[in-house]
Amino acid sequence: MRAARRYGDVVITGLAHLDAPHVITSEELEEQLGGMFARLRIAPGLLERLSGIRERRVWDAGTMPSEVAAEAGEKALERSGVPRSEIGALINTSVSRDHLEPSTASIVHGRMSLPPEAVNFDVGNACLGFLDGMNLVSSMISGGEIDHGLVVAGETSRAATEGTVARLASDAATRRMFHEQFATLTVGSGAVAMVLSRADGPGGHRYRGGLGRASTVGNAGLCVGQGDEMRTDSKGLLMAGMELAGRVWKEAVATFDWDPTGYDAYCLHQVSKVHTQAVADQLGLDIERFPSLYPRFGNIGPAGVPTVLSKAVEDGTVTEGSSVMLMGVGSGINAAAAEVHW
Repeated sequence: MRAARRYGDVVITGLAHLDAPHVITSEELEEQLGGMFARLRIAPGLLERLSGIRERRVWDAGTMPSEVAAEAGEKALERSGVPRSEIGALINTSVSRDHLEPSTASIVHGRMSLPPEAVNFDVGNACLGFLDGMNLVSSMISGGEIDHGLVVAGETSRAATEGTVARLASDAATRRMFHEQFATLTVGSGAVAMVLSRADGPGGHRYRGGLGRASTVGNAGLCVGQGDEMRTDSKGLLMAGMELAGRVWKEAVATFDWDPTGYDAYCLHQVSKVHTQAVADQLGLDIERFPSLYPRFGNIGPAGVPTVLSKAVEDGTVTEGSSVMLMGVGSGINAAAAEVHW
């Protein structure tokens, strides 16, 4: 079946995330926008009330995506026990990029001193990029091309947040502008990396893959991002995303004979409180099994899903033997679900 990938010989051997060091609260953002809130008669507390996001994080000024992606990559590589010389592929999946060219992957490759035989390239698919990177590496492993591969993402939100605050703080800001750029105020920074390996020895956690589907006709313009801003039709994106997520979940459950309520954790790409609850309701799943990321970290793009998993492992929510579902909807729009047996 197209866009359905199942792997019987791939394991996750290393996983690590980094939290950006500087916290920006929703209250602080609203203080910077106090003039606009007063002029447009917007009630204080709206940002946290609508999104459920108390705070998000940013890196030091000037931090490049490749820096934090490489740092996360080093942590994941160390945890995997895989020799650096045996990494056969590096895929960078972040929305944030150092430059248009060269690829950010090539810079991460150099920062990590990976072997010259290791292919390296960027993959972009909005907030589903990391899942696509996992599938690409897994397909290379299953095809006998490589034994180990590394997927990374380093997201930097400082420029987008500061640019949006500056626009909205101006006298030209309108209520419509605020609604269009509201989602930009929910984004945060983070980095994550994963080593995937051939399952021909002890250790590792089974990555079984899953299914992805697209609904791009008329939906590609629902969320459009640039380096310093993002314009979103939040209601339209939520409605289209939920419709596609429902179809993907129903098809995946039927295709792979999944027990839809039988997973210990659902690691979701999290945009906000409304979005997370909507996914749980749409799919008929227990919201208590969704490890929470958005209240303290906001929307960290393609780094979100693997960071939810990494934090769930770190805090003991996911333990040896746990069944985990990786899930997400990304701008464009696309949706995917994939299975991990930890």
